[in-house]
Amino acid sequence: MGQRQGALESLGMTETLWRGRRVLLTGHSGFKGGWLALWLHRLGAQVTGFSLPPPTTPSLFELARVASCTDSHFGDIRDARALAALVEKTQPEIVFHLAAQPLVRRSYADPLETYSTNVMGTANLLEAVRLKSPATRAIVVVTTDKCYENREWVWGYRETDPLGGHDPYSSSKAGAELVAASYAKSFFSAPGMPALATARAGNVIGGGDWAADRLMPDLLQALLAGQPARIRNPHATRPWQHVLEPVRGYLLLAERLHTQGPAFAEAWNFGPLDDDAKPVQWIATELTRLWGTQATWVADPGEHPHEAHYLKLDISKARARLPWKPALRLGDALQLTVDWARQHQAGEDMRAVTLAQIQHYQALPH
Repeated sequence: MGQRQGALESLGMTETLWRGRRVLLTGHSGFKGGWLALWLHRLGAQVTGFSLPPPTTPSLFELARVASCTDSHFGDIRDARALAALVEKTQPEIVFHLAAQPLVRRSYADPLETYSTNVMGTANLLEAVRLKSPATRAIVVVTTDKCYENREWVWGYRETDPLGGHDPYSSSKAGAELVAASYAKSFFSAPGMPALATARAGNVIGGGDWAADRLMPDLLQALLAGQPARIRNPHATRPWQHVLEPVRGYLLLAERLHTQGPAFAEAWNFGPLDDDAKPVQWIATELTRLWGTQATWVADPGEHPHEAHYLKLDISKARARLPWKPALRLGDALQLTVDWARQHQAGEDMRAVTLAQIQHYQALPH
């Protein structure tokens, strides 16, 4: 236990704050939500999950047996009545909102689903907390780095830069940011009300992601099948980071909201160091090198909908005030992702593998 406490202290986190704490996590059946649920359970929190069923087969939710460490409820964030009933019943002290339609290309195919889920789903949750849960002290609404009005410039976006979005997904997340900001100012600024912040992360990678039309799952599935990986937009640059990096940011932010309230009720960026924002082709080349066995990739020459070409985040505020900074370089993040995939391929217990990676990450210098 002494080692574990030391690791948590090095992360700037307080284990005693989480032990027995009632936490509501929307999107717990998803990739990032699954990692967060397992870490919260490891910290001793009582986690209630609300989400659609896992969106893929296989899924991290099933492989890591996330349901066994949460009070798991399947439902649609657009169902305001069901969501409000669960919030009223569970009286969460801390809320993490990750439920979303998270895919750019899917947003082109079904923009109404994207807007109703990402914008109205966020409003449904905040309204439920406002009306039904006087116990709630902290809310973290997770959006994305793509919520910014993309200027295709080479420096990182700051939290004060204009919101926008060319595609329905990006603009829906900008909309979720506006909804959260309005609730924070209109309803959650009075004494005794919860402190609300938004969190904007970069492109996350890690074990357990099988979402369609994402670079890392597409690459890994091709490599597992022994086929050349096909990639879109090889020259597009993104702020890549291991999933545990922003998850730690969410946890730290929730702690500050719970203990210090309005001082941290703002928007926050969680991204990699500047030189870990790499082109897609760099990621593909490095991943195939780590995978070995003559793995290769090729550019997909087909027609593809518009996506941002260049995107970086300025993380100065998180580094100075939380304090939070990346603990993994991109090469290490890719190695952890490959290790997870290899162990899944070998039939290992993926709950144990995932928890071991969380423990390894906690022990890193931060």
